[in-house]
Amino acid sequence: MANPKLTLILGGARSGKSHYAQELAALSGLPVLFVATATPGDDDMRRRIEAHRQSRPSHWHTHESRLHLGTRIRENIGQNRVVIIDCITMLISNIFMQCGSSPEDTACEQMMNRELTEIFSCIKETEAHYLVVSNEVGMGIIPADSVTRLYRDLLGKANQIIAKEADEVLLMVAGIPMRVKPQI
Repeated sequence: MANPKLTLILGGARSGKSHYAQELAALSGLPVLFVATATPGDDDMRRRIEAHRQSRPSHWHTHESRLHLGTRIRENIGQNRVVIIDCITMLISNIFMQCGSSPEDTACEQMMNRELTEIFSCIKETEAHYLVVSNEVGMGIIPADSVTRLYRDLLGKANQIIAKEADEVLLMVAGIPMRVKPQI
């Protein structure tokens, strides 16, 4: 699993993104660091997080982090050679909640750029394969309010930036991975 170094796995809700990332990591046979970005804001989210925890092999290392993923990965990577970041969607939500949600405010985009720069720097500095999971939210209807549009736009920009840097981009459709990059 030495190549590619960075794989972006995109898809809609319940498209199989996380499951596929976990399959790829397990198939590698290498030690895995799972970086979870979700926060338990309500009972439903707590149940979802717990279900995700239960779905991972117990010998994988898990680190839960809302922000500063590059730094946290460097601190926790140890001997792990596969890193799953699950997911960018929640990372952007964490950024969004941290910096405010005024559509005219560039704070969110600046914070997102800092996070992504930190992640890319970490990827270059470490000897691991990265599987990055994110939702593709640009295929639905245009959100009715400016706050939701700002979030959708921010996540769309993050996905574009990551896809440009990625060696491989996969789009999950009904549990089936479709190669987007490199094109065959």
